[in-house]
Amino acid sequence: MKIISWNVAGLRACLNKGLDRFFDEEGADVYCFQESKVTEEQNPFHPALYNEYLYPAEKKGYSGTLVYSKVEPINVTYGIGDEEYDNEGRTITLEFDNFYLVNCYVPNVKRDLSRLDSRMRFEDLFRNYLLELTKKKNVVYCGDLNVAHEEIDIKNPKGNRGNAGFTDEERAKMTELLGAGFIDTFRHFNPDTQKFSWWSYMANARAKDIGWRIDYFIVNKDFINKVKNTMIYTDVLGSDHCPIGIEIEDK
Repeated sequence: MKIISWNVAGLRACLNKGLDRFFDEEGADVYCFQESKVTEEQNPFHPALYNEYLYPAEKKGYSGTLVYSKVEPINVTYGIGDEEYDNEGRTITLEFDNFYLVNCYVPNVKRDLSRLDSRMRFEDLFRNYLLELTKKKNVVYCGDLNVAHEEIDIKNPKGNRGNAGFTDEERAKMTELLGAGFIDTFRHFNPDTQKFSWWSYMANARAKDIGWRIDYFIVNKDFINKVKNTMIYTDVLGSDHCPIGIEIEDK
């Protein structure tokens, strides 16, 4: 099974920049999008053979998650049971035969770090949510997690330390998640590779590859032997993020 995750920074805008071509060419079994920014009525993209699951934010034009899946899940859950984050449409969980797939758009702490305390609360809630899922089945957790975990995950770690997405607090929460029994799949298979998934629109950052790796596929330790490949599609344009992918043995 091939699963793609992509912060599309607005589904309609990304469609105008070739999302549909990538979608068709890649032919993945599941696509998990973040920051979809559409309601059901506003969504123009309905690919044949895929089941659609959309979780829009209450605030129009903001946040939201979306999943397209060829395989019909056993069950679909929206949110994590907390009004602050669920109102922003941040999480969709699909239950398949052998695992849960959790698509998440993790809250940004904002440039002035004004949402850092809220983000810390989210991290604790979400870690517990994932741990509860692992009591029933394996877990594949993907999305824009809005943190560069290690110095290798960012082009300029010294200059960015303390900035949104690279605060000690955010990085420590990722360390805590991995310490609770989860694995960053890309780093597991590529311990020394510096590759990014997000670039600022400023200063020609993408052309210079001055980026951050803030998009992840994370699995519980018992599932890592089912992961066959991980991908970062750095050449795919359409958003300030690029897509990432994973191939798993779903048996």
